[in-house]
Amino acid sequence: MIYIGADHGGFKLKEMIKSWLVEMEIDYQDVGAFEFVEDDDFVDFAKNVIDNVKNSEDRGILICRSGIGVDIVANRSGHIRCGLSINVDQVEAGRRDDDINVLALAADFCDEGRVKDILIAFIGTKFSNEERYVKRLNKIKELQ
Repeated sequence: MIYIGADHGGFKLKEMIKSWLVEMEIDYQDVGAFEFVEDDDFVDFAKNVIDNVKNSEDRGILICRSGIGVDIVANRSGHIRCGLSINVDQVEAGRRDDDINVLALAADFCDEGRVKDILIAFIGTKFSNEERYVKRLNKIKELQ
């Protein structure tokens, strides 16, 4: 399951991503915003995604204008490894080496084609499970 959330800045991109997830036959749950509200707050939607992803094998996607705000919120929660991605190579490395379970996207800085490729990479790339990466993830857990 993929949980997806966005504020007003990422609302349009979230709706586009949902249609791609349907095309790819990927189960998802939209946790808001459910309508465009210009003064909503990304923190609320990031929390909705985090609450569903933490302590599970599920993944999440968060979107705001810069991607930075939702990335900050997500990484303040234990068991979340959020990566802000602007290209396919970056998200593949994040999944393969760091086992990111939440993807942060910058609606204002990514074009539609690039986002779809990033989404495909996020869904399709597996954690390598190499000893050195597992060791790093365990060190991160100790920080929580």
